[in-house]
Amino acid sequence: MPSQPHSARGDIGRRVATRREQLGLSRQEVALRAAAAPGYIEYVEQHSSAAPGIGFLLRLANALETTVEELTGAAGDLPAGLARAAGRARMVELDVSESWALLGDHGVGRVALAGADGPVVLPLNYQVLDGEVVFSTAEHSSLAMADGAEIAFEADHIDGAFSRGWSVLLVGPVHGVADEEAARRLRESAFSPPWAGDKREHVMVLSPRRVTGRRIIVSGAPGDDG
Repeated sequence: MPSQPHSARGDIGRRVATRREQLGLSRQEVALRAAAAPGYIEYVEQHSSAAPGIGFLLRLANALETTVEELTGAAGDLPAGLARAAGRARMVELDVSESWALLGDHGVGRVALAGADGPVVLPLNYQVLDGEVVFSTAEHSSLAMADGAEIAFEADHIDGAFSRGWSVLLVGPVHGVADEEAARRLRESAFSPPWAGDKREHVMVLSPRRVTGRRIIVSGAPGDDG
């Protein structure tokens, strides 16, 4: 079976380990899901020379609820959703609890708001706390200037291998955290500082009045039967 290009091999182990830890799975659990030996999962994670074949990578990606492209880094600089639409796809609405569950407690999403030159969409890290969504931004950014306004927040996941995915949309007012001690606690509780770098310490909180979600289900794809 063909292996992945040499340029992608060195990071596969790191991506596998990171994704496994995100899901809270042991190597034994991943091995059971992927029909593999736990020792081989350990080998892939710890050896940069590991070059698993595409068949194993497909099983491993399914076990880790992601895609081969994500595991190998092949899609790092490409827009999501390049695959053709599946022939047996259907879209279902998600209820509020399912939508929150997909958001998890942190991740990367996008906010849409009115800027000085018209509507803008900004990617950012988010944290979910007690039914609200917390962001850190620069003090004079477009998001900081939206204090008191209503914005939209969206997060999604695209599985290009099976032409499926989900999206969650939150709409509601956003406000800045004026109390510096409260803002400091929120920054410290965040899973990660902003990916975009430092000088983004102005904390904003979205209090959604509407939470909706949708999922594209593909008959026959792993996990979508029934």
